Amino acid sequence: MSLAVNLPIVLSAALIATASPGPATLGIASMSMGAGRRRGVAMALGVVTGSLAWSAAAALGLGAVMLANAWILEAIRYVGAGYLLYLAVLSARSALRPQALAFGAAGDPTLIGAYRKGLLLHLTNPKAILFFGALYSIGVPPDAPPATLLVVIAAVGLQSLLIFLTYALVFSSATVARGFARIRRLFDGLLAVAFGYAGFRVLTAHLR
Repeated sequence: MSLAVNLPIVLSAALIATASPGPATLGIASMSMGAGRRRGVAMALGVVTGSLAWSAAAALGLGAVMLANAWILEAIRYVGAGYLLYLAVLSARSALRPQALAFGAAGDPTLIGAYRKGLLLHLTNPKAILFFGALYSIGVPPDAPPATLLVVIAAVGLQSLLIFLTYALVFSSATVARGFARIRRLFDGLLAVAFGYAGFRVLTAHLR
């Protein structure tokens, strides 16, 4: 691998962005607590797949193409904002119900459905391509060979996989699940606010 690639900087920046609380991590936590470990892991895998897609797009220069065609990012922005607001409505409905209807159980409760939620949550985030574009422009030289790009994509993907799977496993533990059952409606209310705020921010963002 080329010595010009600053892999520690790439991984450090990706670690901060991945591990920080956001729609993806909150969604995985809620799915794991409300629908169990298997669905939490399935959603985590969906998020990782979306992350790999954006990472590969940035590494292959597709991010620059999207930036040059602003309508593509605008379309993704509106779709992403709509999806986040949809999740906010689901979480709000769950918070108002006496019986458990957590984010993870709402809509399609199958493993494929959980995976799809994670995938859509990440693919409809227009800021992800901007983040990965900036990440690769800082840590990877423009003349990096394909083998180097594959190593970087794999390293970032593996790190994301470990982080999101850890979220799924921790929040699906029996102790956390019992605590979640007692504060479910409060958590779903907070989740509705978080998704709603994220959707509003994406809707009103000025993407460059």
